[in-house]
Amino acid sequence: MTVRIFIPSDAAAVALGADEVAAAMAREAVARGVNLTIIRTGSYGLTWLEPLVDVETAIGRVAYGPVNPTDVAGLFDAKFFEGGAHPLSVGRIDDHPFMKSQIRHTFSRCGRIDPLSLADYRGAGGLRGLAQAVKLGPDATLAAVTESGLRGRGGAGFPTGIKWKTVKDAKADLKYIVCNADEGDSGTFSDRMIMEGDPFAVIEGMVIAGLATGATRGYIYIRSEYPGAVACMTRAIQIARTDGLLGVAFDMDVRVGAGAYICGEETSLLESLEGRRGQVRAKPPLPAHAGLFGKPTAVNNVITLASVPAILAEGADKYKSLGTGRSLGTIPIQLAGNVKYAGLYEAPFGMTLGQLVMDIGGGTESGRPVRAVQVGGPLGAYFPVSLFDTPFDYEAFAGLGGLIGHAGVVVFDDTVDLARQARFAMEFCAIESCGKCTPCRIGSVRGQEVIDRILKGVEVDKHIALLEDLCSTLKLGSLCALGGFVPFPVLSALTHFPEDFRARPRSLADVA
Repeated sequence: MTVRIFIPSDAAAVALGADEVAAAMAREAVARGVNLTIIRTGSYGLTWLEPLVDVETAIGRVAYGPVNPTDVAGLFDAKFFEGGAHPLSVGRIDDHPFMKSQIRHTFSRCGRIDPLSLADYRGAGGLRGLAQAVKLGPDATLAAVTESGLRGRGGAGFPTGIKWKTVKDAKADLKYIVCNADEGDSGTFSDRMIMEGDPFAVIEGMVIAGLATGATRGYIYIRSEYPGAVACMTRAIQIARTDGLLGVAFDMDVRVGAGAYICGEETSLLESLEGRRGQVRAKPPLPAHAGLFGKPTAVNNVITLASVPAILAEGADKYKSLGTGRSLGTIPIQLAGNVKYAGLYEAPFGMTLGQLVMDIGGGTESGRPVRAVQVGGPLGAYFPVSLFDTPFDYEAFAGLGGLIGHAGVVVFDDTVDLARQARFAMEFCAIESCGKCTPCRIGSVRGQEVIDRILKGVEVDKHIALLEDLCSTLKLGSLCALGGFVPFPVLSALTHFPEDFRARPRSLADVA
Protein backbone atom coordinates (compact mmCIF):
# COMPACT_ATOMS: atom_id res chain seq x y z
CA MET A 1 0.00 0.00 0.00
CA THR A 2 1.31 3.44 -0.97
CA VAL A 3 0.70 6.29 1.44
CA ARG A 4 0.33 9.75 -0.08
CA ILE A 5 1.47 12.74 1.95
CA PHE A 6 1.29 16.38 0.91
CA ILE A 7 3.95 19.01 1.67
CA PRO A 8 3.69 22.56 0.29
CA SER A 9 6.21 23.93 -2.17
CA ASP A 10 4.71 27.38 -1.56
CA ALA A 11 7.37 30.07 -1.00
CA ALA A 12 6.28 30.78 2.57
CA ALA A 13 6.39 27.09 3.50
CA VAL A 14 9.76 26.67 1.79
CA ALA A 15 11.14 29.68 3.68
CA LEU A 16 10.08 27.95 6.89
CA GLY A 17 11.78 24.67 5.99
CA ALA A 18 9.32 22.66 3.85
CA ASP A 19 12.05 21.40 1.49
CA GLU A 20 14.10 20.10 4.40
CA VAL A 21 11.02 18.40 5.90
CA ALA A 22 10.23 16.72 2.56
CA ALA A 23 13.80 15.44 2.28
CA ALA A 24 13.74 14.13 5.86
CA MET A 25 10.40 12.40 5.20
CA ALA A 26 11.80 10.69 2.11
CA ARG A 27 14.89 9.48 3.98
CA GLU A 28 12.89 8.20 6.95
CA ALA A 29 10.45 6.36 4.71
CA VAL A 30 13.28 4.52 2.97
CA ALA A 31 14.96 3.67 6.28
CA ARG A 32 11.72 2.24 7.70
CA GLY A 33 10.51 0.56 4.53
CA VAL A 34 7.36 2.66 4.34
CA ASN A 35 6.00 3.07 0.81
CA LEU A 36 5.50 6.83 0.83
CA THR A 37 4.67 9.13 -2.08
CA ILE A 38 5.38 12.80 -1.37
CA ILE A 39 3.30 15.28 -3.35
CA ARG A 40 4.39 18.91 -3.30
CA THR A 41 1.36 21.18 -3.30
CA GLY A 42 0.46 24.79 -2.82
CA SER A 43 -0.38 26.07 0.65
CA TYR A 44 -3.76 26.04 2.40
CA GLY A 45 -2.80 29.43 3.82
CA LEU A 46 -2.42 28.50 7.50
CA THR A 47 0.95 30.20 7.57
CA TRP A 48 1.53 29.91 11.32
CA LEU A 49 1.39 26.10 10.93
CA GLU A 50 3.90 25.89 8.08
CA PRO A 51 5.53 23.62 7.17
CA LEU A 52 2.18 21.80 7.25
CA VAL A 53 2.22 18.11 6.33
CA ASP A 54 -1.02 16.30 5.63
CA VAL A 55 -1.63 12.70 4.85
CA GLU A 56 -4.37 10.95 2.91
CA THR A 57 -6.28 8.62 5.24
CA ALA A 58 -9.57 6.74 5.27
CA ILE A 59 -11.18 9.65 7.15
CA GLY A 60 -9.77 12.35 4.89
CA ARG A 61 -6.65 14.50 4.92
CA VAL A 62 -5.12 14.66 8.42
CA ALA A 63 -2.62 17.45 9.01
CA TYR A 64 0.43 17.97 11.23
CA GLY A 65 2.29 21.20 11.80
CA PRO A 66 4.43 23.11 12.09
CA VAL A 67 6.81 20.26 11.30
CA ASN A 68 10.58 20.54 11.61
CA PRO A 69 13.04 17.93 10.25
CA THR A 70 13.75 16.89 13.85
CA ASP A 71 10.05 16.00 14.26
CA VAL A 72 10.02 13.50 11.40
CA ALA A 73 11.19 10.41 13.30
CA GLY A 74 8.58 11.00 16.01
CA LEU A 75 5.86 11.34 13.40
CA PHE A 76 6.83 7.97 11.93
CA ASP A 77 6.87 6.45 15.43
CA ALA A 78 3.29 7.71 15.87
CA LYS A 79 2.34 6.28 12.47
CA PHE A 80 1.30 9.68 11.19
CA PHE A 81 0.95 8.12 7.74
CA GLU A 82 -2.14 6.40 9.14
CA GLY A 83 -3.38 9.58 10.83
CA GLY A 84 -1.91 8.57 14.21
CA ALA A 85 -2.06 10.82 17.28
CA HIS A 86 0.86 13.19 17.79
CA PRO A 87 1.37 16.55 19.56
CA LEU A 88 1.69 18.23 16.15
CA SER A 89 -1.60 16.82 14.86
CA VAL A 90 -4.21 19.41 13.95
CA GLY A 91 -6.77 16.81 12.91
CA ARG A 92 -8.66 16.69 9.66
CA ILE A 93 -7.69 19.78 7.71
CA ASP A 94 -11.30 20.36 6.64
CA ASP A 95 -12.38 20.44 10.30
CA HIS A 96 -9.82 23.06 11.34
CA PRO A 97 -11.67 26.23 12.48
CA PHE A 98 -9.59 28.44 10.18
CA MET A 99 -10.59 26.32 7.17
CA LYS A 100 -14.11 25.33 8.20
CA SER A 101 -15.36 28.92 8.45
CA GLN A 102 -14.20 29.85 4.94
CA ILE A 103 -16.05 29.76 1.63
CA ARG A 104 -13.30 28.86 -0.80
CA HIS A 105 -14.29 29.86 -4.30
CA THR A 106 -10.98 30.87 -5.87
CA PHE A 107 -8.74 28.86 -3.54
CA SER A 108 -10.78 25.63 -3.49
CA ARG A 109 -7.93 23.53 -4.93
CA CYS A 110 -4.94 25.33 -3.40
CA GLY A 111 -3.09 22.98 -1.04
CA ARG A 112 -5.07 19.96 -2.23
CA ILE A 113 -3.59 19.12 -5.63
CA ASP A 114 -0.27 18.85 -7.42
CA PRO A 115 -0.12 22.33 -9.00
CA LEU A 116 1.50 21.02 -12.18
CA SER A 117 -0.79 18.04 -12.75
CA LEU A 118 -3.42 18.87 -15.34
CA ALA A 119 -5.08 15.55 -14.45
CA ASP A 120 -5.38 16.66 -10.81
CA TYR A 121 -6.76 20.00 -11.97
CA ARG A 122 -9.40 18.35 -14.13
CA GLY A 123 -10.24 15.89 -11.38
CA ALA A 124 -10.88 18.74 -8.95
CA GLY A 125 -13.30 20.54 -11.28
CA GLY A 126 -10.84 22.44 -13.42
CA LEU A 127 -11.70 23.32 -17.04
CA ARG A 128 -15.46 22.99 -16.43
CA GLY A 129 -15.68 26.78 -16.62
CA LEU A 130 -13.93 26.87 -19.99
CA ALA A 131 -16.15 24.09 -21.32
CA GLN A 132 -19.19 26.11 -20.29
CA ALA A 133 -17.76 29.28 -21.88
CA VAL A 134 -17.20 27.44 -25.17
CA LYS A 135 -20.77 26.16 -25.00
CA LEU A 136 -22.21 29.60 -24.23
CA GLY A 137 -20.13 31.59 -26.72
CA PRO A 138 -18.54 35.04 -26.27
CA ASP A 139 -21.70 37.10 -25.68
CA ALA A 140 -23.25 34.82 -23.07
CA THR A 141 -19.88 34.31 -21.36
CA LEU A 142 -19.43 38.05 -21.08
CA ALA A 143 -22.98 38.37 -19.79
CA ALA A 144 -22.32 35.74 -17.09
CA VAL A 145 -19.19 37.51 -15.84
CA THR A 146 -21.04 40.84 -15.81
CA GLU A 147 -24.05 39.34 -14.03
CA SER A 148 -21.82 37.78 -11.35
CA GLY A 149 -20.78 41.24 -10.16
CA LEU A 150 -17.08 40.29 -10.21
CA ARG A 151 -14.90 43.35 -9.64
CA GLY A 152 -11.16 43.74 -10.04
CA ARG A 153 -9.34 42.14 -7.14
CA GLY A 154 -6.13 44.06 -7.74
CA GLY A 155 -7.28 47.14 -5.87
CA ALA A 156 -9.39 49.34 -8.13
CA GLY A 157 -12.54 47.24 -7.81
CA PHE A 158 -13.66 48.06 -11.37
CA PRO A 159 -16.39 45.77 -12.76
CA THR A 160 -14.69 43.05 -14.79
CA GLY A 161 -17.59 42.59 -17.22
CA ILE A 162 -17.57 46.27 -18.20
CA LYS A 163 -13.83 46.19 -18.87
CA TRP A 164 -14.16 43.05 -20.99
CA LYS A 165 -17.09 44.46 -22.96
CA THR A 166 -15.07 47.58 -23.79
CA VAL A 167 -12.31 45.39 -25.21
CA LYS A 168 -14.80 43.17 -27.03
CA ASP A 169 -16.50 46.17 -28.69
CA ALA A 170 -13.20 47.76 -29.78
CA LYS A 171 -12.31 47.29 -33.45
CA ALA A 172 -8.83 45.89 -33.94
CA ASP A 173 -6.99 43.11 -35.75
CA LEU A 174 -5.36 41.95 -32.49
CA LYS A 175 -6.39 42.12 -28.83
CA TYR A 176 -4.58 41.16 -25.64
CA ILE A 177 -5.28 39.79 -22.17
CA VAL A 178 -2.66 40.91 -19.65
CA CYS A 179 -2.54 39.40 -16.18
CA ASN A 180 -1.07 41.75 -13.59
CA ALA A 181 0.94 39.56 -11.20
CA ASP A 182 3.18 42.39 -9.99
CA GLU A 183 2.00 41.89 -6.41
CA GLY A 184 4.02 44.51 -4.54
CA ASP A 185 1.81 45.67 -1.66
CA SER A 186 2.96 44.94 1.87
CA GLY A 187 1.00 42.15 3.52
CA THR A 188 -0.21 40.64 0.24
CA PHE A 189 0.54 37.17 -1.08
CA SER A 190 -2.66 35.76 -2.62
CA ASP A 191 -1.41 36.19 -6.20
CA ARG A 192 1.76 34.29 -5.40
CA MET A 193 -0.16 31.57 -3.58
CA ILE A 194 -2.55 30.89 -6.46
CA MET A 195 0.24 30.94 -9.05
CA GLU A 196 2.30 28.47 -7.00
CA GLY A 197 -0.66 26.39 -5.86
CA ASP A 198 -3.18 26.39 -8.73
CA PRO A 199 -1.60 27.92 -11.86
CA PHE A 200 -4.05 26.30 -14.29
CA ALA A 201 -6.86 28.36 -12.73
CA VAL A 202 -5.08 31.52 -13.91
CA ILE A 203 -4.52 30.04 -17.37
CA GLU A 204 -8.15 28.91 -17.64
CA GLY A 205 -9.34 32.37 -16.58
CA MET A 206 -7.17 34.01 -19.23
CA VAL A 207 -8.41 31.66 -21.95
CA ILE A 208 -12.03 32.44 -20.97
CA ALA A 209 -11.22 36.16 -21.03
CA GLY A 210 -9.77 35.74 -24.52
CA LEU A 211 -12.88 33.93 -25.71
CA ALA A 212 -15.19 36.60 -24.26
CA THR A 213 -13.29 39.58 -25.67
CA GLY A 214 -11.89 38.23 -28.92
CA ALA A 215 -8.30 38.43 -27.65
CA THR A 216 -5.92 35.79 -28.96
CA ARG A 217 -2.71 36.63 -27.07
CA GLY A 218 -1.95 36.89 -23.39
CA TYR A 219 0.88 37.79 -21.06
CA ILE A 220 1.26 37.27 -17.34
CA TYR A 221 3.58 39.89 -15.85
CA ILE A 222 5.17 38.54 -12.65
CA ARG A 223 7.43 40.42 -10.28
CA SER A 224 11.02 39.20 -10.24
CA GLU A 225 10.84 38.65 -6.48
CA TYR A 226 8.59 35.62 -7.14
CA PRO A 227 10.97 33.08 -8.74
CA GLY A 228 8.82 30.15 -7.59
CA ALA A 229 5.70 31.62 -9.18
CA VAL A 230 7.62 32.40 -12.38
CA ALA A 231 8.85 28.81 -12.62
CA CYS A 232 5.45 27.31 -11.80
CA MET A 233 3.49 29.48 -14.26
CA THR A 234 6.08 28.94 -17.01
CA ARG A 235 5.90 25.16 -16.60
CA ALA A 236 2.09 25.19 -16.38
CA ILE A 237 1.89 27.12 -19.65
CA GLN A 238 4.15 24.56 -21.32
CA ILE A 239 1.94 21.72 -20.05
CA ALA A 240 -1.23 23.49 -21.17
CA ARG A 241 0.26 24.08 -24.60
CA THR A 242 1.23 20.42 -24.96
CA ASP A 243 -2.30 19.46 -23.93
CA GLY A 244 -3.82 21.74 -26.58
CA LEU A 245 -5.40 24.07 -24.05
CA LEU A 246 -3.11 26.82 -25.35
CA GLY A 247 -1.62 27.47 -28.77
CA VAL A 248 -4.75 27.20 -30.91
CA ALA A 249 -7.32 29.95 -30.34
CA PHE A 250 -5.35 31.58 -27.53
CA ASP A 251 -1.74 31.52 -26.38
CA MET A 252 0.19 33.22 -23.60
CA ASP A 253 3.63 33.69 -22.08
CA VAL A 254 5.27 34.84 -18.85
CA ARG A 255 7.14 38.13 -18.62
CA VAL A 256 9.20 39.02 -15.54
CA GLY A 257 9.33 42.53 -14.09
CA ALA A 258 12.43 44.20 -12.72
CA GLY A 259 11.24 45.15 -9.25
CA ALA A 260 9.53 48.52 -9.78
CA TYR A 261 6.47 48.98 -7.54
CA ILE A 262 4.97 51.40 -10.07
CA CYS A 263 4.61 48.55 -12.56
CA GLY A 264 1.67 47.33 -10.51
CA GLU A 265 -0.17 50.27 -12.12
CA GLU A 266 -1.62 48.97 -15.38
CA THR A 267 -0.22 51.52 -17.81
CA SER A 268 3.28 51.36 -16.29
CA LEU A 269 3.06 47.59 -16.59
CA LEU A 270 2.20 47.93 -20.28
CA GLU A 271 5.16 50.26 -20.83
CA SER A 272 7.42 47.67 -19.20
CA LEU A 273 5.92 44.86 -21.31
CA GLU A 274 6.75 46.87 -24.41
CA GLY A 275 10.39 47.06 -23.33
CA ARG A 276 10.41 50.59 -21.98
CA ARG A 277 10.93 52.11 -18.56
CA GLY A 278 7.89 51.61 -16.35
CA GLN A 279 6.18 55.00 -16.36
CA VAL A 280 2.54 55.95 -16.04
CA ARG A 281 0.62 56.82 -19.19
CA ALA A 282 -1.87 59.64 -19.21
CA LYS A 283 -5.48 58.53 -19.77
CA PRO A 284 -7.32 58.59 -22.10
CA PRO A 285 -6.87 56.45 -24.07
CA LEU A 286 -7.74 53.62 -21.70
CA PRO A 287 -5.87 50.32 -22.14
CA ALA A 288 -9.18 48.75 -23.17
CA HIS A 289 -9.07 50.99 -26.26
CA ALA A 290 -5.32 51.32 -26.83
CA GLY A 291 -3.22 49.24 -24.49
CA LEU A 292 -0.37 46.85 -25.22
CA PHE A 293 1.32 47.86 -28.50
CA GLY A 294 -1.60 50.23 -29.07
CA LYS A 295 -4.14 47.38 -29.23
CA PRO A 296 -7.27 46.87 -27.09
CA THR A 297 -6.13 45.19 -23.88
CA ALA A 298 -7.90 43.80 -20.83
CA VAL A 299 -5.58 44.15 -17.83
CA ASN A 300 -6.78 42.03 -14.91
CA ASN A 301 -5.30 40.96 -11.61
CA VAL A 302 -4.37 37.31 -10.93
CA ILE A 303 -7.21 36.70 -8.46
CA THR A 304 -9.76 38.33 -10.79
CA LEU A 305 -8.86 35.93 -13.59
CA ALA A 306 -8.57 32.91 -11.28
CA SER A 307 -12.10 33.62 -10.00
CA VAL A 308 -13.66 33.45 -13.46
CA PRO A 309 -13.59 29.65 -14.12
CA ALA A 310 -15.75 28.81 -11.09
CA ILE A 311 -18.20 31.60 -11.98
CA LEU A 312 -18.76 29.97 -15.37
CA ALA A 313 -18.79 26.44 -13.95
CA GLU A 314 -21.15 27.12 -11.04
CA GLY A 315 -23.19 29.98 -12.46
CA ALA A 316 -23.27 33.74 -11.93
CA ASP A 317 -26.23 33.49 -9.56
CA LYS A 318 -24.33 31.35 -7.06
CA TYR A 319 -21.40 33.77 -7.05
CA LYS A 320 -23.46 36.93 -6.65
CA SER A 321 -25.48 35.33 -3.84
CA LEU A 322 -22.36 35.86 -1.73
CA GLY A 323 -21.18 39.21 -0.44
CA THR A 324 -22.97 42.44 0.31
CA GLY A 325 -24.16 45.50 -1.60
CA ARG A 326 -22.04 46.04 -4.71
CA SER A 327 -19.21 43.94 -3.27
CA LEU A 328 -20.23 40.49 -4.45
CA GLY A 329 -18.58 37.10 -4.25
CA THR A 330 -15.62 36.14 -2.11
CA ILE A 331 -12.37 37.94 -1.38
CA PRO A 332 -9.08 36.23 -0.41
CA ILE A 333 -8.01 38.24 2.64
CA GLN A 334 -4.38 38.14 3.66
CA LEU A 335 -3.74 38.52 7.40
CA ALA A 336 -0.24 39.73 8.16
CA GLY A 337 1.86 41.90 10.43
CA ASN A 338 1.60 41.51 14.20
CA VAL A 339 -1.21 38.92 14.10
CA LYS A 340 -1.38 35.56 15.83
CA TYR A 341 -2.87 33.53 12.99
CA ALA A 342 -1.30 34.92 9.84
CA GLY A 343 -2.41 33.51 6.53
CA LEU A 344 -4.94 33.57 3.73
CA TYR A 345 -8.64 33.55 4.56
CA GLU A 346 -11.24 33.50 1.75
CA ALA A 347 -14.73 34.63 2.66
CA PRO A 348 -17.64 36.61 1.21
CA PHE A 349 -17.50 40.39 1.51
CA GLY A 350 -19.31 41.72 4.57
CA MET A 351 -17.39 40.38 7.55
CA THR A 352 -16.35 43.18 9.88
CA LEU A 353 -12.76 44.26 10.25
CA GLY A 354 -12.91 43.31 13.91
CA GLN A 355 -14.06 39.77 13.11
CA LEU A 356 -11.14 39.35 10.72
CA VAL A 357 -8.49 40.69 13.09
CA MET A 358 -9.73 39.36 16.42
CA ASP A 359 -11.84 36.27 15.70
CA ILE A 360 -10.01 34.91 12.63
CA GLY A 361 -6.56 36.44 13.19
CA GLY A 362 -6.59 35.90 16.95
CA GLY A 363 -5.39 39.41 17.81
CA THR A 364 -1.72 40.28 17.99
CA GLU A 365 1.14 37.82 18.04
CA SER A 366 2.82 39.97 20.71
CA GLY A 367 -0.19 39.65 23.01
CA ARG A 368 -0.42 43.43 23.33
CA PRO A 369 -3.58 45.36 22.41
CA VAL A 370 -4.30 46.07 18.74
CA ARG A 371 -3.89 49.76 18.02
CA ALA A 372 -4.16 50.08 14.24
CA VAL A 373 -4.87 48.02 11.15
CA GLN A 374 -3.78 49.00 7.65
CA VAL A 375 -5.81 47.55 4.79
CA GLY A 376 -4.82 47.93 1.15
CA GLY A 377 -1.02 47.90 1.18
CA PRO A 378 1.43 50.71 2.00
CA LEU A 379 -1.02 53.28 0.61
CA GLY A 380 -4.00 52.02 2.62
CA ALA A 381 -5.58 53.90 5.51
CA TYR A 382 -4.87 53.15 9.16
CA PHE A 383 -8.07 52.20 10.98
CA PRO A 384 -8.29 52.29 14.80
CA VAL A 385 -10.11 49.73 16.94
CA SER A 386 -13.09 52.11 17.08
CA LEU A 387 -13.73 51.31 13.40
CA PHE A 388 -13.62 47.53 13.83
CA ASP A 389 -17.35 47.31 13.09
CA THR A 390 -16.68 48.41 9.49
CA PRO A 391 -17.88 45.80 6.97
CA PHE A 392 -15.15 44.52 4.70
CA ASP A 393 -16.49 45.88 1.40
CA TYR A 394 -15.40 48.49 -1.12
CA GLU A 395 -18.05 51.13 -0.39
CA ALA A 396 -17.84 50.90 3.41
CA PHE A 397 -14.08 51.42 3.36
CA ALA A 398 -14.25 54.21 0.79
CA GLY A 399 -16.85 55.99 2.92
CA LEU A 400 -14.36 56.11 5.80
CA GLY A 401 -11.39 57.30 3.74
CA GLY A 402 -9.94 53.83 3.25
CA LEU A 403 -9.61 51.23 0.53
CA ILE A 404 -9.77 47.46 0.25
CA GLY A 405 -7.02 47.35 -2.37
CA HIS A 406 -5.56 43.88 -2.76
CA ALA A 407 -7.12 42.87 0.61
CA GLY A 408 -3.90 42.78 2.59
CA VAL A 409 -4.61 43.34 6.30
CA VAL A 410 -1.58 44.39 8.37
CA VAL A 411 -2.02 44.51 12.14
CA PHE A 412 -0.10 46.76 14.57
CA ASP A 413 -0.09 46.63 18.36
CA ASP A 414 0.03 49.58 20.77
CA THR A 415 3.77 50.15 20.30
CA VAL A 416 3.33 51.54 16.77
CA ASP A 417 4.10 55.21 16.09
CA LEU A 418 1.59 56.39 13.48
CA ALA A 419 3.44 59.62 12.74
CA ARG A 420 6.42 57.49 11.80
CA GLN A 421 4.16 55.33 9.63
CA ALA A 422 2.85 58.46 7.88
CA ARG A 423 6.42 59.49 7.17
CA PHE A 424 7.10 56.03 5.75
CA ALA A 425 4.21 56.46 3.29
CA MET A 426 5.78 59.65 1.92
CA GLU A 427 9.22 58.07 1.83
CA PHE A 428 7.87 55.00 0.04
CA CYS A 429 6.19 57.19 -2.58
CA ALA A 430 9.36 59.20 -3.12
CA ILE A 431 11.43 56.04 -3.67
CA GLU A 432 8.90 54.28 -5.91
CA SER A 433 7.64 57.24 -7.95
CA CYS A 434 8.17 56.85 -11.69
CA GLY A 435 8.92 60.58 -11.78
CA LYS A 436 6.50 61.46 -14.55
CA CYS A 437 4.21 63.81 -12.60
CA THR A 438 5.28 66.65 -10.33
CA PRO A 439 2.84 66.11 -7.42
CA CYS A 440 4.09 62.57 -6.82
CA ARG A 441 7.77 63.15 -7.64
CA ILE A 442 8.23 66.37 -5.67
CA GLY A 443 5.27 66.29 -3.29
CA SER A 444 6.36 63.04 -1.64
CA VAL A 445 9.81 64.47 -0.88
CA ARG A 446 8.27 67.65 0.53
CA GLY A 447 5.94 65.45 2.57
CA GLN A 448 8.87 63.73 4.26
CA GLU A 449 10.40 67.10 5.08
CA VAL A 450 7.18 68.45 6.57
CA ILE A 451 6.66 65.38 8.76
CA ASP A 452 10.27 65.57 9.90
CA ARG A 453 9.60 69.12 11.15
CA ILE A 454 6.46 67.95 12.93
CA LEU A 455 8.38 65.15 14.61
CA LYS A 456 10.98 67.66 15.83
CA GLY A 457 8.20 69.80 17.29
CA VAL A 458 8.77 72.74 14.93
CA GLU A 459 5.58 74.85 14.48
CA VAL A 460 3.45 71.72 14.64
CA ASP A 461 0.07 73.32 13.87
CA LYS A 462 1.44 75.18 10.89
CA HIS A 463 3.12 72.11 9.45
CA ILE A 464 0.11 69.85 10.00
CA ALA A 465 -1.98 72.32 7.98
CA LEU A 466 0.72 72.32 5.29
CA LEU A 467 0.79 68.51 5.27
CA GLU A 468 -2.99 68.36 4.79
CA ASP A 469 -2.74 70.83 1.90
CA LEU A 470 0.07 68.81 0.35
CA CYS A 471 -2.05 65.65 0.60
CA SER A 472 -4.84 67.42 -1.27
CA THR A 473 -2.42 68.30 -4.06
CA LEU A 474 -1.15 64.73 -4.28
CA LYS A 475 -4.66 63.31 -4.34
CA LEU A 476 -6.03 65.64 -7.02
CA GLY A 477 -2.93 66.21 -9.14
CA SER A 478 -1.15 62.85 -9.45
CA LEU A 479 -1.38 60.87 -12.67
CA CYS A 480 -1.93 57.53 -10.95
CA ALA A 481 -2.83 55.91 -7.67
CA LEU A 482 0.71 55.93 -6.26
CA GLY A 483 0.68 59.65 -5.59
CA GLY A 484 -3.10 59.80 -5.44
CA PHE A 485 -3.36 57.27 -2.60
CA VAL A 486 -0.49 58.50 -0.38
CA PRO A 487 -2.98 60.77 1.43
CA PHE A 488 -4.89 57.69 2.68
CA PRO A 489 -2.27 56.54 5.23
CA VAL A 490 -1.13 60.07 6.06
CA LEU A 491 -4.54 61.65 6.63
CA SER A 492 -5.93 58.59 8.43
CA ALA A 493 -2.97 58.69 10.82
CA LEU A 494 -3.57 62.39 11.41
CA THR A 495 -7.31 61.88 11.91
CA HIS A 496 -7.35 58.81 14.13
CA PHE A 497 -4.01 59.13 15.94
CA PRO A 498 -3.38 62.90 16.29
CA GLU A 499 -1.52 62.41 19.57
CA ASP A 500 1.38 60.77 17.71
CA PHE A 501 1.99 64.00 15.81
CA ARG A 502 2.02 66.09 18.99
CA ALA A 503 4.31 63.94 21.09
CA ARG A 504 7.42 65.40 22.67
CA PRO A 505 10.06 66.42 20.11
CA ARG A 506 12.08 63.48 18.81
CA SER A 507 15.33 63.32 16.93
CA LEU A 508 15.24 62.11 13.37
CA ALA A 509 17.35 59.15 14.44
CA ASP A 510 14.32 57.96 16.40
CA VAL A 511 11.91 58.19 13.48
CA ALA A 512 13.86 57.67 10.29
